[in-house]
Amino acid sequence: MMILSIILTLLVAVLLAKPTGIYLANAFNYNSTKLNKIFGPFEKVLFKIGGIKQVNQTWKQYAISLVLTNAFMIVLVYFVFRLQGILPLNPSGIKGMDPALAFNTAISFMTGTNLQHYSGESGLSYLSQMIAILFMMFATPATALAVVIAFVRGLSGNKIGNFFVDFIRAITRILLPLAFIMGFVFVALGVPQTLEPTATVQTIEGAKQEIARGPIGAFLSIKELGNNGGGFFGVNSAHPFENPNAISNLLQIWLMLLLPTALPFTYGRMVGNAKQGKILFVSMAMIFIVFLGSALLYEFQGNPALNQLGIQHDQGSMEGKEVRFGTGQSILYAITTTATETGAVNTMHDTLTPMSGMLTLSNMLLNTVFGGVGSGFMNVIMYAMIAVFLSGLMVGRTPEFLGKKIEGKEMKLIAVTMLMHPFLILGASAIALFTPLGFEGISNPGFHGISQVVYEYTSSAANNGSGFEGLGDATPFWNISTGIVMYLGRYFGLVTMLAVAGSLASKKLIPETNGTFRTDTSLFGTILLGTIFIVGALTFFPTLVLGPIAEYLTL
Repeated sequence: MMILSIILTLLVAVLLAKPTGIYLANAFNYNSTKLNKIFGPFEKVLFKIGGIKQVNQTWKQYAISLVLTNAFMIVLVYFVFRLQGILPLNPSGIKGMDPALAFNTAISFMTGTNLQHYSGESGLSYLSQMIAILFMMFATPATALAVVIAFVRGLSGNKIGNFFVDFIRAITRILLPLAFIMGFVFVALGVPQTLEPTATVQTIEGAKQEIARGPIGAFLSIKELGNNGGGFFGVNSAHPFENPNAISNLLQIWLMLLLPTALPFTYGRMVGNAKQGKILFVSMAMIFIVFLGSALLYEFQGNPALNQLGIQHDQGSMEGKEVRFGTGQSILYAITTTATETGAVNTMHDTLTPMSGMLTLSNMLLNTVFGGVGSGFMNVIMYAMIAVFLSGLMVGRTPEFLGKKIEGKEMKLIAVTMLMHPFLILGASAIALFTPLGFEGISNPGFHGISQVVYEYTSSAANNGSGFEGLGDATPFWNISTGIVMYLGRYFGLVTMLAVAGSLASKKLIPETNGTFRTDTSLFGTILLGTIFIVGALTFFPTLVLGPIAEYLTL
């Protein structure tokens, strides 16, 4: 029954992917379409208020616009967090954040990481939740969607577009309508939506209990749809107010998968090669299925030490799992949230068996298993270009991608982009493990402690936000270091890959010949998968051996 429910969940996600992908392509089409007629009048008002001129930008202008706009938003919400103690809509009297935590939280939510070094219900006022957190939960995926669409336009030989136009369209045509509808659905399922303060109730035993509540329904829908992942409550979607029942759990999984699985079909439509989009989708889906199946296998085997004692639960390892959903749905959620770079959790990842924890970690290390809204798909295309380049070297031909030659300039940008991810993760982890300020946060000495540190920085660099929550990360060291990693992990790759797209857009189209290496075949899909795993293994396998693999072998 558990396997059947997982298969049906994924089947629906697959069926939604293609129509959603086509809709995305139409939503960002600058030509006259039905969507322009529907949303155009409202958007024109926004353009007029913002002084936005609908003119095409160069890749440099596009990149500067997104970086400066996002930087302004980070500064704005930083001061909201610092001053929330004296601002309105704070019925619980929550104090302003300290500088390091406000710095971390502002960057965290603007980069789509949503790493939370505070407890959601006690760390932020209603005002901070609504005009800072909720605002960034729309702005962040809108930024990523705008950039990936501009990136694909460049690959297809078209003009990059305009960042502000794409940003507004992402909100008005995709994020806001879907989040609005799903917010009502979640409220109907039992998710609270109120501005009333924390409720004080009397328990059956006669004691008093404080029950936190707030505008959770609106928060929850964009949290999952935008691959944000930050929880209104500290325990995220393991809290019954954020995830009341099996239906809400199912809807959250679908929302997390909706946009990342659709982007390959958007890409295929925009570049005029639907088959190539399907190949990319199937390649990512295969990794997802292998990781999911392996995680389920390891989790149902449970802890070898408990198995020997004969006290293992018959439903697998239930430590840290949500008892309402069981091991199967908990693992499906964990693999989905790390594959889509969402970061929401309905189970504590620190309590996963070592190999299951390694697979959630691997999703973020590879950062190509669908990935978050926009940025993850750009990583997939980056690896596709690497695969084409390596294939070209093997046969002695200049590599081509979408009819454009990939030369030294593009490969240098791609190489630097690819190296930044492990540099941030491994460099920051080494500093944390070497210095007392980082080492003192580890709650589990030994191999699991290494996993905790690497997971924290991997989650930050991949803009995921989930964590091995045994780590004592609520300190200035962790707040500042992860804040820097999150910022560089987000914007460095976006800018460099825009540069790649801008470079390819300026090149002449090369006619296809019999010697052209096709990128819309199963052979290319196999080479792409091999490239992802070989590069990932060479980069991160030693670290995995020191962490989760060593922990597994010593159980």
